[in-house]
Amino acid sequence: MSDCSTCPSKNKCSSKDTVGSQGCGKLLPKYGTIKNVIGIISGKGGVGKSTVTGILASTLRKKGYKVGVLDADITGPSMPRFFGINDKRAVIEPIDENNFKYNPVESKGGTKVLSMNLLIPKEDDPVVWRGPIVTSVLTQLFTDTVWGELDYLLIDMPPGTSDITLTVMQSFPITELIIVSTPQDMVSMIVKKVITMAKKMPLQIRGVVENMSYIVCPGCDTKMRVFSKKSAEEHAEYLGIPLLGELPINVDLTEALEQGIAEQYVMDNDLYSLIFEGLY
Repeated sequence: MSDCSTCPSKNKCSSKDTVGSQGCGKLLPKYGTIKNVIGIISGKGGVGKSTVTGILASTLRKKGYKVGVLDADITGPSMPRFFGINDKRAVIEPIDENNFKYNPVESKGGTKVLSMNLLIPKEDDPVVWRGPIVTSVLTQLFTDTVWGELDYLLIDMPPGTSDITLTVMQSFPITELIIVSTPQDMVSMIVKKVITMAKKMPLQIRGVVENMSYIVCPGCDTKMRVFSKKSAEEHAEYLGIPLLGELPINVDLTEALEQGIAEQYVMDNDLYSLIFEGLY
């Protein structure tokens, strides 16, 4: 088990020991060391939070970092689809009668991924669990997975301010949060609830990524905003956090997702490297 020297939240917490932790009050992985834990979150579903998680993971891998992704949206997991590994299954290795360790599936690009959809027989089987069970399972997936040595673990968090979100914010060694939004006032209002919640923890918020910010005219390369006349900077100003980047509506990326090659598409496309240049 790791000690506090390997925890991304070292020197930032003062609570008593937590199960799976070493004196700092934050959960730690039993089978590996993680330098940075980044939470990707939004206020509501359908804004592309999982897609942004996959894009960021792929760009970090392109830079040569060791990256893992934990799909914390237990009842609505989608990360295996992004990485084209939805036909694979994670290996559960028994330790004793009551303990197991999980071996994540590694994508073609080298990202280690663990998701509920990699642990159930069929990806379209529903997970019908109440909140306490979901929270307990998520905790296990973080602490009992063989992550190895990672520079970054990205956590694709469920939308909103649910029990799971609260557990991740309070118990996981989050280095910082990245917020995902889209250019509509209604979405910004809901996203701001999550930001307010995070600030009360308190957790560091790196900034906001505005997804579906614009489309590019195929004839003239003009950026056209289809959801709002306001700029991404204006939405970020309302949220009270820095703007990290604007992601366009991209049909080619959608096609790549459907074909299971989104990871490779992102790694081959300089647009995403430029958008996140200097972020990590």
